[in-house]
Amino acid sequence: MTPRVLVTEKAKNTIDTLRKRFGTDLMFHQSGGCCDGSSPMCFEKGDFKVGGSDIWLGKIHDCDFFMSKDQFEYWKHTQLTVDITPGRGSSFSIEIPMGIRFMIHSRLFTDEEFQDLSPVKEAEEAIQSE
Repeated sequence: MTPRVLVTEKAKNTIDTLRKRFGTDLMFHQSGGCCDGSSPMCFEKGDFKVGGSDIWLGKIHDCDFFMSKDQFEYWKHTQLTVDITPGRGSSFSIEIPMGIRFMIHSRLFTDEEFQDLSPVKEAEEAIQSE
């Protein structure tokens, strides 16, 4: 199956650093435009409440990745890659004090990839199945 969300090595290293610092599981929610534009925001698992208006796109480096259903309608034809860039963003994401921020690269799926996509789940269903 073609994954909907990928992660770079630099972002994996940052996730590992954050796990050590916070001592807990982490999660991501793709921002829909508030605060820091459309950046993926990282939280301690459970600190951002997902609900009926969110969907689960998969896992990146053992972190659940969520997005609002409305935003997914715009992005459902794209594969997302979570990366890191220097600079302090203005979101609530926990990497911000490190002087870096997560960012998204996107590309359109090929026709073949689109036919073989990993399924999305309702956020609540994904949480309950863990």
